[in-house]
Amino acid sequence: MREAQMRILTQNFLRRLGMASVRRVAPVLVLLFAGVVTAFGIAPSTTTDVVERTLVVEPVTLPTVDNSPPADTRTQTFWREERVQRGDTLASLLARLGVQDPDVIAFLNRDADARAQFQLVSGRTLRAHTDDDGALIALQLLNGERMITVERDDTQNLVVQEHAAQLEAHQVSASGVIRSSFFAALDAAQVPDSVARKFIEIFSTEIDFYRGLRRGDRFALVYEKIVHNGEPVMAGRLLAAEFVTQGRARNMLWFEEAPGKGGAYFTFDGRDTRKSAFLQTPLEVSRVSISSGFTEARFHPLLQTMQAHRGVDFVAPIGTRILAAADGVVDFAGVQQGYGNVVILKHHGKYSTLYAHMQDFAQGIQKGAKVKQGEVIGTVGMTGLTTGPHLHFEFLIDGVHHDPMSVDMPKAVPLAPDVKQAIRKAAEPYARTLALLRDRQPASFE
Repeated sequence: MREAQMRILTQNFLRRLGMASVRRVAPVLVLLFAGVVTAFGIAPSTTTDVVERTLVVEPVTLPTVDNSPPADTRTQTFWREERVQRGDTLASLLARLGVQDPDVIAFLNRDADARAQFQLVSGRTLRAHTDDDGALIALQLLNGERMITVERDDTQNLVVQEHAAQLEAHQVSASGVIRSSFFAALDAAQVPDSVARKFIEIFSTEIDFYRGLRRGDRFALVYEKIVHNGEPVMAGRLLAAEFVTQGRARNMLWFEEAPGKGGAYFTFDGRDTRKSAFLQTPLEVSRVSISSGFTEARFHPLLQTMQAHRGVDFVAPIGTRILAAADGVVDFAGVQQGYGNVVILKHHGKYSTLYAHMQDFAQGIQKGAKVKQGEVIGTVGMTGLTTGPHLHFEFLIDGVHHDPMSVDMPKAVPLAPDVKQAIRKAAEPYARTLALLRDRQPASFE
């Protein structure tokens, strides 16, 4: 039966190929096909592998479900921060901070110390620590280098405290080119006003900033930015500066021999920029003019009498900062008849200077306090017998008055060789930074 089937398949195959003789090749093809078919068979007595199967059971631990009521979430607390904006009131600012505590406003309005210290100055940052109901835990206001805090004591009464703020100093670099004016270039480089004033002050002995500048003059500087909790608070010291005018580069460096002992500005090669141990004009750079000079006979506009005027009057706006003319010690700080608020400094044994009609005294200015040349000792005012805001400045040698505008001032003390070498070494990293700024486009970066 099987051979008959194979023969029929072979004949059909040959017929399709057009073969004439089927019978002669049919036996061969039958054998061929038979071999092909048997190649796919299984030989007798052949065994196949049996796959073993094993049932594995593993225990699964299910999480337990806590059916207890949710915990009280009112113990959560939050810190919020807002910058004081123009026109803000304490109520509007606290509302933005999420403080829902009427006792706070009542306390700040009632307590004299809190009211005096919590002045809402535009730009300052106010931080509030509250619970999720808005009840106040603490209120913080940064005032310069002091942190003013209102918080609850152990009896839950509100109290105000003041302590030193945790401030950080970051170095900032800036550069610029004069296109229209020097002040416009400083603004374009985002240099803070206090740093700009110091820049002008330290270079003013060598550069005329009002008539000696040219288009294309360049400047570069490195200064401190004081930061609290990542937010800029104020500008710090000017650390290094360079000014290139008419192809000549001049540089300055702030240098302290030891921390806390004060410092001064020197050139990168260790030269003291102070030609004299005393400043002739003890005021920061501003619009200053002399209204009354040194004379033995002057008609006093208020007393209507002829009197000696043994000093120089510098007319300046109220609030202009007054600088110590030289290193010294405060001999007197208080009120004297006619002089109003006055400070007297002792310098180098036989020299002394007097500053009168001041509006107020700088923090720490009291008898026995040490001051450095250029340190702020107060501000211009019009206390005492005066017709307008000005600084009355006197210069004395062994108790005898001299005209500060014409007397031969003592020379600055020469620097020791080891100090010069220390200044040169301290200037090296700043020199590299300023060289990079010189080759860059005007910019300001940290």
